[in-house]
Amino acid sequence: MKIPIFQVDAFTANIFKGNPAAVCPLEEWLPEKTMRKIAMENNLSETAFFVKSGNEYEIRWFTPTIEVDLCGHATLATAHVLFNHLGYQNDIIFLKSKSGDLRVKKENDLLVLDFPAGFYESISTPSKLSEAFGKQPIESGSALDYVIAVYDDEEFIQSLQPDFKVLKQLPYHAIIVTSVGKEVDFVSRMFAPLIGIDEDPVTGSAHTILTPFWSQKLGKVKMQARQISERGGSLSCKISGDRVEIGGEAVTYLIGEIEVGR
Repeated sequence: MKIPIFQVDAFTANIFKGNPAAVCPLEEWLPEKTMRKIAMENNLSETAFFVKSGNEYEIRWFTPTIEVDLCGHATLATAHVLFNHLGYQNDIIFLKSKSGDLRVKKENDLLVLDFPAGFYESISTPSKLSEAFGKQPIESGSALDYVIAVYDDEEFIQSLQPDFKVLKQLPYHAIIVTSVGKEVDFVSRMFAPLIGIDEDPVTGSAHTILTPFWSQKLGKVKMQARQISERGGSLSCKISGDRVEIGGEAVTYLIGEIEVGR
């Protein structure tokens, strides 16, 4: 059985930047075991699979090791494929996922994700967090499966080299570090060694938490963000009640076909 595959760099207008995701359109769902193997073979932070269902699309995301409930950059990549390669004609794509109803809309050059917000709760800083980063954050919090470490120094975040063995001892799928930005409203990096991703280049789902957090801190509804990984990526963020809009560009890197047994 042959399956189309696209590889898209998300949250960037430039190839080899942003966050690469694989996208596999399906006629019907494959066995979960097969999708896991495809994601492992792709060896990207996420592979998205989707199936048309009436006027909507069902979507699932897999890292090289697990299925996740929400992924921003692979959803952006999926929308890019639908709009630019599969002839989708409307301005809004409606998606059903394990995290509920999602939407992606076109706004000029941007694709804008409409996701549920994740609200940050303050916690005492886990000792392993400070140990892994070599510096105590000014505050810490958690939301969903994330722990967040807030610093007051963009340069520290830029130069950070975490101890991944220590990070793996934290009971969270992902660890976000963030600070106010010099040229944008806020910056961040995101590490997820527990689920097979040492560092994710640009993380849309993390910004469902960062957007309401920084909106409250900065007194802004709309903000510009930058994930300052080696590849880097830019995001336009807006809080709207219990929803977050996250906008970014995307560019196609690869179009191909894979063959798997039934």
